[in-house]
Amino acid sequence: MTAAARAAHPLDQLSLGKIVQIREQLLRAQAAGTRVFRFESGDPSFSIAPHVREAINAAAAAGKTHYISNDGIPELRRALADKVVAKNGLTGVTPTDIFVTNGAMHALYVTFGALLSPGDEVILPDPMWTEVAENVRLAGGTVVGIPLSADEHFEYRPDRIAAAITGRTKAIFLNSPHNPTGAVLPRERLQQILDLARAHDLWIVADEAYEDVIYAPHTHTSLAALAGGDTEKIVTVYSFSKSHAMSGLRVGYIVTRSPLLQARIPKLLRCTINGVNSLAQWGALAAVTGPQDTVAAMRDEYRVRRDLMLGALRGIPGVRPFEPRGAFYLWVELDRTVYDRLGVADADALSARLAERGIGSAPGDAFGTSCANAIRFAFSCSTEMVREGAGPLRAALLGEGTMASSVR
Repeated sequence: MTAAARAAHPLDQLSLGKIVQIREQLLRAQAAGTRVFRFESGDPSFSIAPHVREAINAAAAAGKTHYISNDGIPELRRALADKVVAKNGLTGVTPTDIFVTNGAMHALYVTFGALLSPGDEVILPDPMWTEVAENVRLAGGTVVGIPLSADEHFEYRPDRIAAAITGRTKAIFLNSPHNPTGAVLPRERLQQILDLARAHDLWIVADEAYEDVIYAPHTHTSLAALAGGDTEKIVTVYSFSKSHAMSGLRVGYIVTRSPLLQARIPKLLRCTINGVNSLAQWGALAAVTGPQDTVAAMRDEYRVRRDLMLGALRGIPGVRPFEPRGAFYLWVELDRTVYDRLGVADADALSARLAERGIGSAPGDAFGTSCANAIRFAFSCSTEMVREGAGPLRAALLGEGTMASSVR
């Protein structure tokens, strides 16, 4: 073995991500006096609900700031078990099936770390939120991407999943509503994926972080609800970040009825966080058991923002936005004519030049290998920012103002 091979480290194969790079570019533009529109990342603009804030304050005042249960405070685990049964339709879930994590990203890290052995393959959609693939790789797994198509509403196709299954396939990953496209898998498609996994004795990891950010007439179905009591090989990940605008409080959770994972997950929790922030957990308890009117109000406001951004991007030559059915992202496919008009080489260069004008975005190849000619805009920032930024974004993609000359 060469010295270089001995020095190789798994983290050296990962990047900090293009979204982070774009964010840094935006912050530099802002520091230089440019008006910035934060369309690059999915951080809800809303404040936490009053009853959540009050619960956090009350917990702090009561001195609930010490070490807590590794897997989550018992009160929250009981409430989450009740929630996934009553709201998501899962069968027979008890508090012992719930593991509280430091957000959904940590939940994915823990899930793949507990599930995968070196060389195991995980099938996932392409495009897909970058950190999913990175967490598979960190666990020693191999990513197998399935390209999604606008012509098929960016739905995960079971026939293509089936064609990608090999003797090393361990799991199928799915995310609905989907980041970055906003696609939502209908019940029948989820059932087909479940049937396929069962036929090949595969695990399913279902990321349902955007379960509450969904636009009528579309509805969210939890895949595990279709499995009845036979859910041992289904792992579901949820989050408070999107549903309750608690992104900075970092609370997510895993639902698994697998004895194998229930034995392994606590070890990873202990070695990574030794329990999620205690005050954040008391806030999460209030969020899941208290009034839900703020969840519906946020969803209604996201729809306003979605329609504003769609209206700004429709009708631009070479720009094809997909109307999101859930989440708060607008996925836009680009023709070469756009690059020619604006004098840029590709979507990467376009994203960088938009950032120079203070307009955030994320280039398609940040999300996979099959989507280089695409770009994602987030509308999770304030409605005012979306309203004010929609016009400059349209003008930039049309090549009006200083865009074309500034990028040549």
